[in-house]
Amino acid sequence: MNKSLSASLAILLLLTACNVKETSAPQPTVAITHPAWIMQGNIYEVNVRQYTTEGTLTAFSQHLDRLKNMGVQTLWFMPLNPISKKDRKGSLGSYYAVADYKTINPEFGTLDDWKKLVTEIHNRGMKVVIDWVPNHTGADHTWITTHPDFYVQDSTGKPAVAFDWADVRQLDYTNTVMQDSMINSMKGWLTTGIDGFRVDVAWNVPASFWNKCIPQLKAINADLFMLAEGDKAYLSTCGFDAVYPWPMFKLMCKVAKGERDVSVLDSMKAVNDTLYAPGTIQMYFTSNHDENSWNKSDFGMFPGASHAPFAVFTQTMAGSVPLVYSGQEEPVLRALQFFDKDPIGFQKYERQKFYQTLLELRKKNPALAADASFTKVSVGNEKALYAFTREKDGHKILVILNLSPAEQKVIVKHAHLHGNPHNVFMGTRERLGDVPWNIEPWGYVVYEY
Repeated sequence: MNKSLSASLAILLLLTACNVKETSAPQPTVAITHPAWIMQGNIYEVNVRQYTTEGTLTAFSQHLDRLKNMGVQTLWFMPLNPISKKDRKGSLGSYYAVADYKTINPEFGTLDDWKKLVTEIHNRGMKVVIDWVPNHTGADHTWITTHPDFYVQDSTGKPAVAFDWADVRQLDYTNTVMQDSMINSMKGWLTTGIDGFRVDVAWNVPASFWNKCIPQLKAINADLFMLAEGDKAYLSTCGFDAVYPWPMFKLMCKVAKGERDVSVLDSMKAVNDTLYAPGTIQMYFTSNHDENSWNKSDFGMFPGASHAPFAVFTQTMAGSVPLVYSGQEEPVLRALQFFDKDPIGFQKYERQKFYQTLLELRKKNPALAADASFTKVSVGNEKALYAFTREKDGHKILVILNLSPAEQKVIVKHAHLHGNPHNVFMGTRERLGDVPWNIEPWGYVVYEY
């Protein structure tokens, strides 16, 4: 869920023309370190309900080998908890209207099914992250009757609706007993072997809670990965490994639609580099469950052939971990229903090889690690072409993207980039010098040195 996006975008766009020092995140008291496994990793979001006709964990397991072969490293599962029936939206309700934190949605299977799936994932050398919803619960969560004081009260003394989401109720983070209950519930899921949490609406839960919660979780598993849905600066200083760069995503969409030129991407990158604590990872994407269901991404926000170069952008940018959403490899060119059954219907896998090339490159080449260096490169029309190098430990990648619907002339003038690098998508070595060449509309090329 994403309530603060429009406000954050407006603020950050304003900062591109202003002094950004006031938005700088407070420096953490200890150095930020991340699990080593995420630095060249990637994330694949699993929508269990829509993934198969059955919509179960067991049915999803049949895709594990395919996803492993595609290069997927970390599987993020949307919420696994039971869904409230009161004020339910649609026939099945929202994943994010949790009825009980400690059990599993019978729609998906049993807790034993989940533990078996986690083992199967780990046996393939992959990681598991689950979605956690701490800001609010469903309208008939067990706490509504057992602990009504866990909730913010409305004018009638009843648990208040969270924002304008009628099916959920707002938790009260001034209640320390509620905080401890939330932490204990999260600890309970650690016993199933998960490797991390993606935290829904993390931006509306106070920093004081995360400063209390995350150290306790990491005391149990030091390699736990914590991903915050949110772009507020404080999230980068209270234990989260990664945040959502929502404003950058929205600018990517504007460039894809011809509403802005590519120079705006550099402006936003400069803002984010100052906004977050040094070393914070940003999760880049062209789609996720929110963007697909409500805003028609990637098929609507990145129309026609524009998706491919932006997907390369998300997979190769500095300081990032890339996300692929369920069905993007098919591709699914429709908005999946959020509250009702709507199976993806895998058949073609037309983008699978494309994503496999990118995911495998990131996995094997340190130049694409989250902490690898980034250098912008000028190769021609800077309102249409976006080019950069990534380097680490003697490895180097050159990325050239045509983020426009017109053919562009490319000239690689930099002598240190000349030679015979490997064209990752073509699978061949090419002579690079200062001879101009043309790149097609929405074209992309990745060279490996």
